[in-house]
This record gives sequence, structure tokens and C-alpha cells, in this order.
Amino acid sequence: MLKREKTDVLVIGGGAAGMACALSAAKEGVYVTLLERESSVGGVLNQCIHNGFGLQFYHQELTGPEFASRLIDEMNMENVKIINQSYVRDIDVRKRVAQVLSPDGAYEIQAGALVISTGARERPFGSLLIPGDRPSGIMPAGVAQRYVNLENRIPARKAVVLGSGDIGLIMARRLTLEGVEVVGVLERMSYPGGLTRNIVQCLEDFDIPLHLSTTVTEVRGEGRLRSVEVSKVDENFTPIPGTSRNIDVDALILSAGLLPQVEDFSDDLEVDPVNRGFLVSNTCESSVEGVFAAGNNVAVFDLVDYVAAEGWIAGRHAALFSRGVNTSGDRVPIFRGKNIGVLVPGIVDMEEHLRLYIRLRKPMEKGVVVLRELKIEKKFSYGVPSEMIQLVVNRDKLQPLMNHGRLTVEVQ
Repeated sequence: MLKREKTDVLVIGGGAAGMACALSAAKEGVYVTLLERESSVGGVLNQCIHNGFGLQFYHQELTGPEFASRLIDEMNMENVKIINQSYVRDIDVRKRVAQVLSPDGAYEIQAGALVISTGARERPFGSLLIPGDRPSGIMPAGVAQRYVNLENRIPARKAVVLGSGDIGLIMARRLTLEGVEVVGVLERMSYPGGLTRNIVQCLEDFDIPLHLSTTVTEVRGEGRLRSVEVSKVDENFTPIPGTSRNIDVDALILSAGLLPQVEDFSDDLEVDPVNRGFLVSNTCESSVEGVFAAGNNVAVFDLVDYVAAEGWIAGRHAALFSRGVNTSGDRVPIFRGKNIGVLVPGIVDMEEHLRLYIRLRKPMEKGVVVLRELKIEKKFSYGVPSEMIQLVVNRDKLQPLMNHGRLTVEVQ
């Protein structure tokens, strides 16, 4: 029997952004329903048993499960209904009505406001277009992490990691600690893709080599992966003749990047072509009124603390919208200037403080982030694309944008 329910705020996705959102909305005095497809909330935090989380959000260093547990404990003290193992079968984002299946039955949920916090997914092996066989033993770093940390299984005896994203760096260390021989991390760029602290703590501290401007050019194996061919690449990522060599391994761990999970909603909500995630304002509202988005489905953030902070903002504004409180002000678009890659948000709402998250297009020894129309500058030293630059502007300083009708962000 179809259960028809109403909720003030419906949150889809129970990772860091979704939990922070649900908690923030509930603290505004509204009723919140949180949908999570797994058997428990927490998302990828549940398998990230290393520390380094919470330094900004909780001002305390936590592991991933500890970070999730803190949010869960706080949600349990608020008016939040969690439906685990739930799947959104259909949704009308404009009417904010969702058809949901769960072990408890089928629901039709009418929401006053909707928040999408579906996170990101790992780039699959097929998208890398690497020639050769298709044996077992090739897996994303997040899958390897789940095997080891949640299922107590060792996925390899000898492995190579392709891509120097943070999950790959962390898994190079984790596999080494479990007795797996990690022969190296390969990165096709001329610079690492992960945080500097992970390069040091996960590779250098364990004598795991990092090979830059290097990639896998062929995989070989019948049934199980037997070996990979690796080659140096030029600035166009073309393999350099005469540089190929063979490495015997039984696992290829992929750390080739994350992609915002937007497919189920991209027909209705505008997507930023550079971020590849939902276009949102600094209130986290999407291109559809009353529909908000936060976390890695907006852009891939480098810190969970940023994800949770954006979820908190989304929850507060969603709660106010559901109560009929108009918190939206005048808005202007944000444009990318030179050297700007990922940029969040894409729209400035004058009624909220502006929190900018920026990824550089290339490494820079030093530079200045310039908010051209506001005449605001922020200097930095040693900027790399893997580490976001954050800049906060008080809403009292945003009014000059109304005369310009835009904000341009660039790095000089």
C-alpha cells in the first residue's frame, strides 16, 4: 500500500552533506525526512577509517566513522526521519514530490523544500580507454577501500595505483599496511593530484614511489590481471615511444577522479559545465526554486569539512523556504577569469555571505585571487589544483555587485 506523507524538507542522500543538511534544517524547527540507499547513513565516511576529518567543522581531528557518528548522534536529538535502503523511483523536482521504495514499503512524499546531496561516483575503468584484456583485479580505489575497511578482504598481493587522487594515495598506504606490495602510483599529469599531506604521509613515509607523467598503456591477463604496461607521456598525454615497461601485478587500483552524481536530475536542474555538478547560488539553491543541492554533486571538494559546511547552509535555507520565509535577495552570476577551474558557487545571492571555493587550472608558486568588481584580493603561495582555495566575503560587502551585474573571479 502506498504511504502518502508530507515533510517540510526532503533530503536525498545521507553522506556528510545530507546529514549536515538534515541537522541544520531540523534545528530551524521543521520536520525533515532523509533518504539513504545504504543500510545506514554516513556514506563514504563509514569506510574512511583514517583521521584528518572534522578539523574545521568540529574543530577536532576525527576519523570518517567518528565524523559520521557525531552527525548521527546530533540528528537523533532532532526531528529527523531517516529511511534507509530507500530508492527514489521517480521525482517531480518542480512539484517536489518523490516516489520512494524501501523495505518498509512504497512512499509518496510531498516536500516543502528539496535538497539533493547525492555525492559523487568514481570514474570507471571503461572511460579511461586503456587497451588490452578485461580481467578481474581492476577496481576503483573506493571499492578497494570498502573491501579492506568494511569487508575485511585483501583484494591483491601486488598492486599498482593509477592516478594520484587522495583516495588512491590513501589506499596505497592502506594496502601496504595490510601486507600488499604496492609497486607505485602512476600519474599522467606532471604534478600530483592529491593533497600535499597525503603525498607525504601516504607515499613518502612508506617509500612508495610516485611516477609523474606516466600512465598505463595496456592491461594483460586471462581471468585475473597478470601485468600492466606503463609508459611515460608527453604534455598531450601521448605515450612516448621507447619508454614502455611491463610490471607484474594482480591488481590495478584506479584513482582517476570523481564525477558529481547528477544524472537523475540533470534534465531538470542546470549543470555547471566545468564543475560537472549542479549550478547553485551561495544559498545552495539550484536553478529551480525550492530545490537545493550541496556536497560533491555540486563540485568535487577536497575536504569533507567543506561538504558538511555547504550541507549546513543548504539545510538552513531549505528549512526557511519550506516555512514560506523568503531569504532570497538580488542575484548576479559569477564568471571565471583566467586560471580558474572549479568554482563554487555560480551565483551570488546578496542575502547570504559568499563562500568561494576555487581550484586552480595549473600549479602556481604564488598568486593572487582577485574578485574584480569587489576589488578584493587574496594572496597565496604554492597553489595546486588538488587543494581548494577558500575565500569568504561578508554579505555587507556584496552590494557593489548590483552596479556591475556580475562578479568575475580570476587568479593573477
